[in-house]
Amino acid sequence: MTGNPGLQRVLSTRDLIFYGIVLIQPIAPVGIFGLASAMSRGHAVVAILVAMVAMALTAVSYGRMAALYPSAGSAFTYVGRSLGANLGFLAGWAMVLDYLIIPLINVVFGALTLERIAPAVAFPVWAAILVALMTGLNLGGIRATARANEVLLYIMCAVVGLFAVRAVGYLWQTGGAPALLSWEPFYRADTFDWRAVLGATSLAAVTYIGFDGVTTLAEEAHDARRSILRATVAVVLIIGGLSVVQIYLAQRAWPDYGTFPNPETAFLDVSRRVGGETLFQAMGVILVIACLGSGLTGQAGAARLLYAMGRDGFLPGAWFARVDARRGVPWVNTLLIGALSLLGAFLIRYRLAAELLNFGAFLGFLGVNAAVIAEYGVRRRGSGGRRPVLDVLMPGLGFVFCLVIWLSLAKTAKLAGGIWLVVGFAYLTLLTRGFRVAPRRWDFSEAA
Repeated sequence: MTGNPGLQRVLSTRDLIFYGIVLIQPIAPVGIFGLASAMSRGHAVVAILVAMVAMALTAVSYGRMAALYPSAGSAFTYVGRSLGANLGFLAGWAMVLDYLIIPLINVVFGALTLERIAPAVAFPVWAAILVALMTGLNLGGIRATARANEVLLYIMCAVVGLFAVRAVGYLWQTGGAPALLSWEPFYRADTFDWRAVLGATSLAAVTYIGFDGVTTLAEEAHDARRSILRATVAVVLIIGGLSVVQIYLAQRAWPDYGTFPNPETAFLDVSRRVGGETLFQAMGVILVIACLGSGLTGQAGAARLLYAMGRDGFLPGAWFARVDARRGVPWVNTLLIGALSLLGAFLIRYRLAAELLNFGAFLGFLGVNAAVIAEYGVRRRGSGGRRPVLDVLMPGLGFVFCLVIWLSLAKTAKLAGGIWLVVGFAYLTLLTRGFRVAPRRWDFSEAA
């Protein structure tokens, strides 16, 4: 077996937090605001908060599993080591769908936004430009990706801050303190319905999807056993706080959720109302930047998940476990994700992509919460003696929350995602000869 270069440990906790925030996007709730408001009957803020509880509990589970297994495989590795290799593959297969969709959905939304800003250029051209930018930056190495993340994050935060200032000014001028400070986004007696809120939570959870991508960088992080836990939890809480502020102000500026011209772009209409054409255009530009940043980091996470699955024998390691010796990048995977993102942009509608994103993600989340219970609650891994709250109750609640959200997904997402799982199960059956043998580790020399 020839020596294959590995990933390089160059990322700090700060880098990981930047990566996670950019992957999710500081303006993550912008895309789902109108739809979530309609589904929750004006209580999108509550849906965001409920989803944050589920994601925070699951983020702790991811961080604790990363402390045991600091691997780029994320859920694939955690479930495989704790619950068995075959279940690990199925969890990883579900997460592959999630990570494939993240760059794809950002290419679609970014190209649609650019087409609206500059209609003279067709959607396919914008999609190709975005894919080329993302792939080029990722081929430059994870350090280049991290630095690009910082720049993109500063730009996004600046526009989020501008929106908040203009929204507060608009509310104060039009209604004073009563317009600015109200309980209605949290509870409005004539429209509040828990079933509606829980239904919207399955969509609002998209706001946080991607926090687990931090764990795919475990083999490139300094002191991964500590930094991954800190970064994943910090990312969820920071995104949750930013999302609540944005959605609260948007709901107060446009309280009648039934009058949006187009629910899918409702936040842009709110931006125009509170800040005029200037803020409308700025928000459009920032959406494109956010899509570029999220797609960039999503592509990096997908490439590393495929790398781990190739290295562990579940995919042909001769290709999927290849790493560029100089830049430390799984370059074959990076190019593959770029090509699939471009192809998918022409074939999959935005709403279906969003639903599929949650299908794969929440199956992975269920597996990781169960893995924590197995490792810490049953096998008593780690130190500190018996800790039933941390080792069983918290991951158990995370499991239940994620299961409720997953069950609330649309039927189309369950059907398409189910087909994906069937394909993965069939592949696993062949790979293990009917589950009679373990997957063999592929020799890198097979590529020669």
